[in-house]
Amino acid sequence: MSIVSEYFGCLTFNDGTMKERLPRDTYQSLKKTIDEGRGLDPEIASVVANAMKDWAIEKGCTHYTHWFQPLSGVTAEKHESFISPVGDGKVIMEFSGKELVRGEPDASSFPSGGLRATFEARGYTAWDPTSYAFIKDRTLCIPTAFCSYGGEALDKKTPLLRSMAAINTQAMRILRLFDPTTKVACVRTSVGAEQEYFLVPKHLYNQRRDLIFTGRTLFGAKPPKGQELDDHYFGTIKPAVDSFMKELDEELWKLGILAKTEHNETAPAQHELAPIFTQANIATDHNQLIMEMMQKIAKRHDLVCLLHEKPFEGVNGSGKHNNWSIATSDGTNLLTPGETPAQNARFLLFLCAVIKAVDEYQDLLRISAATAGNDHRLGAAEAPPAVISIFLGDELTSILDALEAHQQVDSKKADQLQLGVDVLPKFPKDNTDRNRTSPFAFTGNKFEFRMVGSSNSVADCNVALNTAVAESLRVFADRLEAADDFTYMLNHLIRKTVREHRRVIFNGNGYDEDWIRRATEERGLLNLPSVPDALPRMLDEKNVSLFTRHKVYTEAEIRSRVEVALGNYVKTTRIEANTMIDMVWREILPAVEAYGKDMADTALSKLALPAGTVSADVELKLAARLSSLASRIAGCAEELANTLGEIGKGDLETQSRAVRDRLIPAMEELRRAADEAETVTAEKYWPFPTYAALLFGVE
Repeated sequence: MSIVSEYFGCLTFNDGTMKERLPRDTYQSLKKTIDEGRGLDPEIASVVANAMKDWAIEKGCTHYTHWFQPLSGVTAEKHESFISPVGDGKVIMEFSGKELVRGEPDASSFPSGGLRATFEARGYTAWDPTSYAFIKDRTLCIPTAFCSYGGEALDKKTPLLRSMAAINTQAMRILRLFDPTTKVACVRTSVGAEQEYFLVPKHLYNQRRDLIFTGRTLFGAKPPKGQELDDHYFGTIKPAVDSFMKELDEELWKLGILAKTEHNETAPAQHELAPIFTQANIATDHNQLIMEMMQKIAKRHDLVCLLHEKPFEGVNGSGKHNNWSIATSDGTNLLTPGETPAQNARFLLFLCAVIKAVDEYQDLLRISAATAGNDHRLGAAEAPPAVISIFLGDELTSILDALEAHQQVDSKKADQLQLGVDVLPKFPKDNTDRNRTSPFAFTGNKFEFRMVGSSNSVADCNVALNTAVAESLRVFADRLEAADDFTYMLNHLIRKTVREHRRVIFNGNGYDEDWIRRATEERGLLNLPSVPDALPRMLDEKNVSLFTRHKVYTEAEIRSRVEVALGNYVKTTRIEANTMIDMVWREILPAVEAYGKDMADTALSKLALPAGTVSADVELKLAARLSSLASRIAGCAEELANTLGEIGKGDLETQSRAVRDRLIPAMEELRRAADEAETVTAEKYWPFPTYAALLFGVE
């Protein structure tokens, strides 16, 4: 058996490999770019490219690709071979610095949201040296940004890197105010993205058009057992799933991905993988690879990995918890309270920056998790509600309350957890419990944003979070730099922030319906339950000003993101509606009619017998019910088709509201009728696998 430490990162051109293969001066120059965010020295590109090529060829590679993340939300690759002709029908293997630094994929078919015309095909990819190149399927993959001919960002990575630069600039201003002689080179945000997913048998998946075309079940009656007993959560992992997880770990570790925790999640057939924290842009790259590898490896085990936010009605959906923190280049976490948080002024200021950012830009955080799939998941006692609030826990909240009231803060010594059994260890309790109902919870030295959907890129939420916090830090730094008395202004800013933004702090049950009422009516917090409610607010003046001030997006890039996201919402739901109609006419109605006919034929056979011999009541009633349901299903399908034909008018915002208000209710009505028919149709007639088979079919 291989030792993990010996093969970890073997498929990445990581620091150890660079140090071994690059000349010392080249390595040190590239290292400064990676560690300190300095500009890349173009003189070293050819040296790095040659070393990278030699390493990749030794690993069996014949091609390279600029690996990027367009606005489609998935990754993209254009493979180029290393071969170069030298005459006499022979070739050599070459890879230049220009080929490393810049690529030119055709950009015409990627979503742009109006940033360029369809006929304007040229696009550029630019090497991101802070994210290690890696080998996948015998191809050297170079993480890159992606932009148009005019320089507009057409991807998820570029705005993320810009937002990281913005928070670094403002955080460094704050650190220098606390210590003008600081040796800290830069500040970065760190992310750990927990990934939830479902596994279902491949042969059952292949029998369901809805799973194939949409990633979720559009029909499905509730099985006799769901998650009521809570017996799947952290339960014994089934052999097939365990085999999948082991191979997944091995492949991720080879790619240098810090896969750490894996377990069964709450719903049957649901699982989770959690990595160790790493730099935000690298964590985003890694999460995209995690999703890709999950789907690829699952098929090798005759399974299919479902990443949709709500693949099954009636059981928990899947999210992606974005754990976010701020750290200095020397490894100091700026969100660590320390043993005496009340006396840790720097921590309190950064904490207040986050509180201020989340309150002022609630809409941007909600927008960053707004997708058609996630609309099915948020709320309903399984995921955070659409109302953004912050959980801090009792200790931190009491400290902020005391500071605001100019009262003495007593530092609490951590209580010891005692279980009443001598042999069990005693250990200090954390200073706060965990609140799984909070969309944005402080969990010791980081914030956990629980609203992101399982299939979403974590780039979007981190762009919003980084930029909003950068703005809070900018405001603080402006005031502190202009102050005659630093200590006085520091205390004033902390108290002022608590006073003005305490409405967003809530330590209670986020699932409580009364909380939603109080949050909106009494506290004035936003409740944006759907994509059409949330997305247009990105164009609000305050949001446009935020992104343009910190050079994260241009106004044109903001508008493009709104158009792409609204378009995805409309297109996704239209595909689902078309799939439902297809399944009804081709599969569901024929099955219901066939069973109804057999019941009617059986009844006629019984009625032909001498009077009083047998009763045909059951068959007659069932045949009548099936006939009624068939008529209802057909009527709902026709109504859905009519609605589908009517909602394509107007701009995308108008269409999205029509989808929410008309199309989705029509889809739900059709589903109710079909699901009722499933409950009374004999299993051998039903045309595709049921929930019972899908959720409990993995051995």
